[in-house]
Amino acid sequence: MKQKILLTAMLFASLVQAQELKSYSFSLKEAIEYAIQNNYSAINANRDVEAAKQKKWETTTMGLPQINGSVAYQNAFRLQKSIIGFGGVPVELAMGEYNTMDSKLTLSQLIFDGSYLVGLQSAKTYLKISENAKIKTNNELKEIVISSYGNVLLAEESIQILQKNKAILEKTLSDTKEIYKNGLIEEENVEQLQITLASINSGLENVKRQKNIANDMLKLILGIDLSSELKLTDKLDTLTTTNLDLALLKEDFDVKNNIDYQIGKNLQTSKELLLKLERSKALPSLGASINYGANTFGSRFTMFNGDQKWNNYSNIGIGLNVPIFSSFGRSARAQQAKIAVEQAKTQLTETEQRLKLQFEKAKSDYEFSIEQLTTSKNNLKLAERIETKNQVKFKEGLASSFDLTKAQEQLYTAQQNYLQAMLDVINKRATLEKIINKN
Repeated sequence: MKQKILLTAMLFASLVQAQELKSYSFSLKEAIEYAIQNNYSAINANRDVEAAKQKKWETTTMGLPQINGSVAYQNAFRLQKSIIGFGGVPVELAMGEYNTMDSKLTLSQLIFDGSYLVGLQSAKTYLKISENAKIKTNNELKEIVISSYGNVLLAEESIQILQKNKAILEKTLSDTKEIYKNGLIEEENVEQLQITLASINSGLENVKRQKNIANDMLKLILGIDLSSELKLTDKLDTLTTTNLDLALLKEDFDVKNNIDYQIGKNLQTSKELLLKLERSKALPSLGASINYGANTFGSRFTMFNGDQKWNNYSNIGIGLNVPIFSSFGRSARAQQAKIAVEQAKTQLTETEQRLKLQFEKAKSDYEFSIEQLTTSKNNLKLAERIETKNQVKFKEGLASSFDLTKAQEQLYTAQQNYLQAMLDVINKRATLEKIINKN
């Protein structure tokens, strides 16, 4: 009875766990879209944009009317005294009251400040930089998802091929053992096949572990829990076919469309604004304020009594601040900002040249990956034919186990090269599209 209860409890717990375990199924396109919304870096990049928007508004409010209120209470537990002479006789008088309270409202408005105007432009540029960083994050994320998605598919395909190779090799080994028992071949032929089978088994277990790691890596990039189930609906050969696009090699490259160039351009703009800010500090600033308040006094604390007398006061003021001489400090800061602008221009030129080089390399790599796909596919066909012929020769006693093993190893290498060539086509195209900013 206790065993039945225990089994029932374990079954119930497993069912609850299965219900809590989330399951995901993605094509490559769906995986990219999901990662852009849920990847941890993408989420923080969105927050950076929102923070930049708030920073822009914060800067804007500095030039809008400001209202501040204040209440101050003072208790003079010992009054200050003064000596006044009356007819040559000094008289000691206490000055003020024991309790003093003052409350007021102040309305202030910035009328002109060159630094504020530059600050508004800087806030807009800062927002653009944050938006560019978000775009860059998405572009890099797309490339990483494609690579990680492909790595999982590569591991899956490798497992299938290795399992197929293992089954064929086990059948060959079994047949060879029977031939050896009949005394028609030497034991070395059996041992050679056993060595090859051991290598296949070791490689298969290693690829299975790699698949689990690649799968967890993709989950991490997608922003889903590692304990969740993940199924990929696209196949490696299908993705390879859809990523074969020779027309992409003929597209022109406009460096201004690249996000790294745009970031460099905005960096240059920010340095120019800093120079403008330093120069604006030599301009006068003008502000105005209106104050309205009331104060009251008393020897006792009666400030909140209804009959307490309050004395109202109000004033309006305008303040003008004119920088006159800073011992050439402003000039030194302006010169430093000017140097920073020239450095930013140089960095932008370097970025432009580097991006052109990266484009040429990415285009060459993509073209080479297409060529390698054709080559590896042809080599695979040849390796399959050679291995088949050696299988026949080995069974007929016309080839040694060493010849068969060599042909098998050549086939296994060709299989992996073909899988890697398919993955390279997908990855190299993703790299090229990221550089030319092609969605």
